[in-house]
Amino acid sequence: MTKLKWGMIGGGEGSQIGPAHRLGAQADGNFVLTAGALDHDAEKGRKYAESLGVSPDRAYGDWHEMLAAEATREDRVDLVTVATPNSTHFEITKAFLEAGFNVLCEKPMTMTVEQGEEIVQVAEKAGKICAVNYCYSAYPMVREMRHMVAQGDIGKVRLIVTNFSHGHHGDATDADNPRVRWRYDPEMAGVSGQFADCGIHAMHMSSFIAGDEVRELSADFASAIDSRVLEDDAMVNFRMEGGTVGRLWTSSVAIGRQHGFDIQVFGETGGFRWASEQPNQVYYTPVGGRTQIMEKGEGGLSDEATRLSRVAIAHPEGFPLAVANIYVDLASAIRGGSSANLPKAVDGVRSMAAVYAAVDSARERGKWVDARPPMFR
Repeated sequence: MTKLKWGMIGGGEGSQIGPAHRLGAQADGNFVLTAGALDHDAEKGRKYAESLGVSPDRAYGDWHEMLAAEATREDRVDLVTVATPNSTHFEITKAFLEAGFNVLCEKPMTMTVEQGEEIVQVAEKAGKICAVNYCYSAYPMVREMRHMVAQGDIGKVRLIVTNFSHGHHGDATDADNPRVRWRYDPEMAGVSGQFADCGIHAMHMSSFIAGDEVRELSADFASAIDSRVLEDDAMVNFRMEGGTVGRLWTSSVAIGRQHGFDIQVFGETGGFRWASEQPNQVYYTPVGGRTQIMEKGEGGLSDEATRLSRVAIAHPEGFPLAVANIYVDLASAIRGGSSANLPKAVDGVRSMAAVYAAVDSARERGKWVDARPPMFR
């Protein structure tokens, strides 16, 4: 099968997320890095792209140059990944969609709900894929939970308890570190800090597994380090369209926790537990029965979990391969297959609406607020 041509904006040398995308996109032989504008420093970005094997004529100084050149090529890239600072996502994603490119955007997709709704509309008008990198939803055993919920194995979902909490920003003496400080600065991060950074992964995962959407929420925000304008800890209660109750905690000052993303799903006839630090396993308990450990790679799993498992049972598959699974689904969709499990622009705008709802609720001391974007009310 012919490899798809892939272009990347941002994610250059020293980037935290860039290597995960490059490993993920090319892990299964579906994509080849063909073009890139990898750094805000034009010359540095060109040199780094060339070092990765991009031909000099497709190693661009910035995204404007890349868009103008790729749009006129017969062999244009099939997919563009946007891995730039948050505030630039909307402008770049919109421009490439309007020019007829498929796009994978890092989260948050946009900085406002209005921008998110516009991206949904632009993607629909262009007839192109706009995916958002909620990559935790692509772990094989997360897909297994989603499959089991959909076929009724735990009955109606009653309750979801999830958290994404770490302690890597818990040192007050490090609060002025530029790599940390921007996350709590409204000028750079927007209206929310920790909830917009990590909490929306947990909220998206809740919707993804349950097959339902958040209707309303109540939030309490705290800045445990006084110098921070935006929250570094948040507790969010939410209720879904189908009646499921959710409890979500997210924190960056939970010293002792490392990655700290886990989720528990409780239904009428059973429950699940999954943690990102042990992503190969799901603990499943049927009502009245013993707890079972379901393992990635074992027999009897759904086709959806099996097709996204690459190595034998008991061999771990980590974060870069979860990103790779997003690219597996993207490649399938670009080639005309299903995009049912891809997190898309509608998920991105729902997340941003939840962020603004949580901010409003926290300001009103936990008042319940409609968490849906206007276009879905």
